Amino acid sequence: MRRRLLAVGAPVWLLVALTLPAVAQGPTGTLKKIKDSGTLTIGFRENALPFSFLGPNGTPAGYSIDLCNQIAQAVGQELGLSSLKVQYVPVTPDNRIEAVASGAVDIECGTTTASLARQEKVDFTLLTFIDGASLLIAEGAGITSPADLAGKRIALVPDTTTARALAAYLQSKGVTATVVPVKDHDEGLAALQAATADAYASDRVILIGLALRAQGTIRLGLVEETLSYEPYAFMVRRDDAPFRLIANRTLARLYRSGAIGPIYAKWFGALGKPSGALVLMYAIEGLPE
Repeated sequence: MRRRLLAVGAPVWLLVALTLPAVAQGPTGTLKKIKDSGTLTIGFRENALPFSFLGPNGTPAGYSIDLCNQIAQAVGQELGLSSLKVQYVPVTPDNRIEAVASGAVDIECGTTTASLARQEKVDFTLLTFIDGASLLIAEGAGITSPADLAGKRIALVPDTTTARALAAYLQSKGVTATVVPVKDHDEGLAALQAATADAYASDRVILIGLALRAQGTIRLGLVEETLSYEPYAFMVRRDDAPFRLIANRTLARLYRSGAIGPIYAKWFGALGKPSGALVLMYAIEGLPE
């Protein structure tokens, strides 16, 4: 008696599908772009010390750059590329989101705050740092807290989370101040040094980096109070889960294994131990495999 292997009336296309071996899918999206070109393009900030900046030899350096170099190694391994080329492209606060969304860069490694509004255009990796906005001030400006900003000139980069946080604070306190728009951190520092601004508003660690490398006779200080919560993450293109997963796996492994410790010490050791919030972030984002 012959055994019947298939139900009567099964369509031919189903019979063929059931007998064909599974075909492995190749890379898609950003991973396909990288494999086809042999190049991973990283967007970076030229003056966001100590996260992302041009080092003395003209090579991008910083905490964010070190993390992205780890991601680049993981991408090369995933794609089987023994000689993956990494190309660095400078970005600014004005063009960084569009650079990612348009494909000009594959990942932005700087000091971008992960926000819901920005997720309308880009996606974010796991968090990479936690900071808060504050004020860098010139000695003698008469500013000891944000409440002292009445009648003062505040330099800031427009259309940033810091700008929105400062505007909300001033409105809530009924304080009127003059905003001095600048294009980047270098211009903000220059405004303080030229006395065209009494304060420069940005994230605390960025402001500390500016103060440490400032030259000239003017003395700078940092207001203790913070104005906002700034969770940093790397921007990637929307709806590109395979590439984002490699980035997230790399970051989680660094956090989970403790390998993030030497990287933190390299760039922030002079500032002391990581804050409690940052330690908690590393623990929470160190997702299990």
